[in-house]
Amino acid sequence: MKMRQEHIVPLSRQAVEVLRELQPLTGGGALLFPSRSKATQPISENTILYALYRMGYHSRATGHGFRSTASTILNELGCPGDVIERQLAHSSKNKVRAAYNKAQYLPERARMMQEWGDLLRRTGKRRLQSRRR
Repeated sequence: MKMRQEHIVPLSRQAVEVLRELQPLTGGGALLFPSRSKATQPISENTILYALYRMGYHSRATGHGFRSTASTILNELGCPGDVIERQLAHSSKNKVRAAYNKAQYLPERARMMQEWGDLLRRTGKRRLQSRRR
């Protein structure tokens, strides 16, 4: 995290499944995506950006853009704004509220992330089915 604060991220069943599949490739280290040059450091934001470029998304997508897309879709699904903002590790612009409200909304975030995982799974299946036709 940028501010060196712990940030708990509830994962959907689908995300856990993907991470388990990746584990043989990433090893048993503390980081899921360690830097190639220093295994104790995470990859940089630029690493993600350049990966998107190599996948053909140059000038069309950024890592941060995926966060914006997720926020928009979760808001459209009716998820509470405070829950979305906490999931994205955003703090309140209202300094007094930020100082007093330390709620993590973990049960709500866990449900929201499962809903997100289910949505992505349904969307992916529909795309696969339409490609096969």
